[in-house]
Amino acid sequence: MIRFLHTSDWQLGMTRRFLSEEAQARYTQARFDAIRTMGCIAKEKQCQFMLVCGDSFESNQVDRKTVARAIEALKEVSVPVYLFPGNHDPFNAASVYRSSTFIEKKPAHVHIIENAAPVQVGEGLELVGAPWLSKRPNGNPIVDLLNALPPAGSIKRICVGHGIIDIFTPDKEAENMIEISKLEAAISEDKVHFIALGDRHSLTKVGSGDRIWYSGTPESTDFREDHSGFCQIVNMDDADVTTEEVKIGQWSFIEELVDLNTNDDVESLRKKLEDIPNRERSVVKLVFKGSLTLSLHGVLQNHILAAKDVLAGSVINEDDLLVIPNDTDFTNLGFSGFADATVKRLRDKIDQGGPEGNVARDAFMLLLRLSKEAA
Repeated sequence: MIRFLHTSDWQLGMTRRFLSEEAQARYTQARFDAIRTMGCIAKEKQCQFMLVCGDSFESNQVDRKTVARAIEALKEVSVPVYLFPGNHDPFNAASVYRSSTFIEKKPAHVHIIENAAPVQVGEGLELVGAPWLSKRPNGNPIVDLLNALPPAGSIKRICVGHGIIDIFTPDKEAENMIEISKLEAAISEDKVHFIALGDRHSLTKVGSGDRIWYSGTPESTDFREDHSGFCQIVNMDDADVTTEEVKIGQWSFIEELVDLNTNDDVESLRKKLEDIPNRERSVVKLVFKGSLTLSLHGVLQNHILAAKDVLAGSVINEDDLLVIPNDTDFTNLGFSGFADATVKRLRDKIDQGGPEGNVARDAFMLLLRLSKEAA
């Protein structure tokens, strides 16, 4: 029985614009912690090695500290680790894997798949993979590799690749695209027995069998990912291949399209935001549509501010939310004197519309919020 841990797209050194400095530090640490967690899983599951299918680093320009921290995490992995350069960290002259920090600190059990030559990882077992040598190669390296491979014969052969498969991209002319037919042919012709892929950040089975997989990223990176935060255990014997997914990730990226028209809608959103588990490790993107009164929009803003106090990050889009003041918005304030006169002037500006009306609406919303805080 052959058993190994399949992972990819660690993206070490990645930054997210919607995270505060404090949240970014925790997010960065989580990506290093994922390596240690996978090392423990590999040991517990008695894996023979760990295979990382590209983009271990966010780029070849990551700083020395990122490289050093990655190596510290890799030192704690007790099984051999094979790193495969992808499009973010290609094995070119400026490769992070050629940096003095990486070369000097790299532990002996960590290996780089530098070229298409077979790598022996056990008796009768080899890895083959064509690493990315530039960010924009002329075609995907795995295609030429598979075309040139002879049948495996008595050898068990695992192919390593990185890139997008044609069934997952609308751009059928992309130079680095991989045709699924090429992968399935390599399996059926007994050239390879399993194809381990990186680049797609969601754990994904490819084709009808169980021999072509994307592992996905072990820690989520964006809202578009539908099954990220996993690694994969692959079991191979003479007749069959089985896989097991293992949850790793601690962070969540949640995107919601929210239709807001009534007080109940706003209250439902408040409850949904409060019920998000692990909010300090959650990033929420809210896209609003519908229409609200000014006062109800102020209630919405208070709920959002309360959520932002505990969420790791948020992205709010109100482009399709219409805010319409009504008479109650102005009369319920109970202001007098100068404050009442100010409200009347703001109302006139809001009624006039245009850029000044938008500014007046924002000013009224601020006044509404401050009055509620002072109450």
